[in-house]
Amino acid sequence: MQIPVALAALLVAAPPLMAQTTVLDTLRTRAEQTEYLETTRYPEVVDFMDRVAEVSPHMHRVTMGYTHEGRAIPMMVVGRIPDGSPDAVRASGKLRVYLQGNIHGGEVPGKEALLMLLREFADGGHADLLDDLVLLVVPLYNADGNERVALDNRPRQNGPLGGMGQRPNAQGLDLNRDHMKLDSPEARSLAAMLTAYDPEVGVDLHTTNGTRHAYHLTYSPPLHPGTSAAIVDLLRGQALPRITRRIRDADGWHFYYYGNASRRSGEMGWYTFDHRPRFNNNYLGLRNRVAILSEAYAYATFRDRVMATKRFVEEILRWAVDDVAAIRDAVERAEVSLVGQDLPVRATFEGSAEPVEILMGEVETLRHPYTGAMILNRLDTVEPTPMREFGTFQGTEFETVPRWYVIPAEVEPAVDRLLAHGVPVATNRVARTATVEVFQVDSTTVSPRAFQGHQERTVFGRWVEETRTIPAGAHIVDVAHPLGRLAFYLLEPRSDDGLTNWALLDGFLEGGYPIWRMR
Repeated sequence: MQIPVALAALLVAAPPLMAQTTVLDTLRTRAEQTEYLETTRYPEVVDFMDRVAEVSPHMHRVTMGYTHEGRAIPMMVVGRIPDGSPDAVRASGKLRVYLQGNIHGGEVPGKEALLMLLREFADGGHADLLDDLVLLVVPLYNADGNERVALDNRPRQNGPLGGMGQRPNAQGLDLNRDHMKLDSPEARSLAAMLTAYDPEVGVDLHTTNGTRHAYHLTYSPPLHPGTSAAIVDLLRGQALPRITRRIRDADGWHFYYYGNASRRSGEMGWYTFDHRPRFNNNYLGLRNRVAILSEAYAYATFRDRVMATKRFVEEILRWAVDDVAAIRDAVERAEVSLVGQDLPVRATFEGSAEPVEILMGEVETLRHPYTGAMILNRLDTVEPTPMREFGTFQGTEFETVPRWYVIPAEVEPAVDRLLAHGVPVATNRVARTATVEVFQVDSTTVSPRAFQGHQERTVFGRWVEETRTIPAGAHIVDVAHPLGRLAFYLLEPRSDDGLTNWALLDGFLEGGYPIWRMR
């Protein structure tokens, strides 16, 4: 049979099917392009996300907010929805999951892992997850810190040998200490996004260092003892053990609760980090959301850190799909009114009753090929070591949650922060007399050293009932709101991470604590 001349010409001109490529076939992160010698820079992240969005109808590129230096923080909304707006995301009825990388500019595996996952979703991978989930993905939160690349950032970390960014943002602030005080535009951008999109699950991706253990990755649920038990029980009792087993069975990697081996109490123990909500996962817990911290092990190779982080996120998403009903039930139970309950305002470590088996490891010392500095490389050594675990906290001081807080109109820093967090604030229109509680300040102490731009303050005293006139123009905060738990910790004067602690109310303390309570 003869082939028509025109068709024959087309067949000659068309490349073989196997030779055809798409954007996704050639799209690689800088880490992948350089065999994990370097990490992806901000312009490359933006370009990568834009190119992924161009080829998939399920990718919607939006801006979460801005950094101190004016860089737009790119966010990808991934889902079977018409657009990436908060209205479209909420209207989908699907479980909303927020994934965040690079809150510290030198801790880059989360950034690389999330970019790789976006490429896989755009290429049709993990398609079944989108039946039940909408993802809000921010690979590069601390964009300013990411761009301050130096070979000596995060010394002793095992790569990327071509350098990485710095820990703080361009203001010199640690963004993972800024979730309550909101001093940075990055933190305010995040709080605004949480209010608008209202993700029910949040995952914050880091790199740890310190103790030489045998885990490829450690993790943590919210640690504040005032977090809803429904959230903590779901994570500790179901999600994290299940995810750990799946990764161990599939990959042979050991994951466990975050900690460092320390003798701070006289005995060797496995100590987690701080309970205060200035940290991302603790903050999300006080917003009544399911929150998970991920810490890839700094002395594993850069590639292994990226792969461990990626696998952790994949299994979190698999668990989320399996347990949508349980997650939503936990969130609903967390959002009930707390009025009249006693909640802790200060806390301390709580040790396990018996020793637990912690997998310790070993490292070898290598020399950085470009600086000559010493770096550490994880060895495949596992040494089960019994020690008590100090992985939770217990309250040491409690306060009863009121129904309302009354804030004078002139106490603008308090109102500003509440609104930035998404806590509604009403205005009293007509002056009225009422029985209120007034905090009588007995004494106060101020830290001699500044921390994150503030000299932290501690006030001492007690609440007493008085009859006061609530003036017109005063602000009223209803603590029965779903964000009442967060409002309580922001406004209680004895809170160890509230507005008073951060010295944000210093200009209003001369006549006593300016905010009243009403039951």
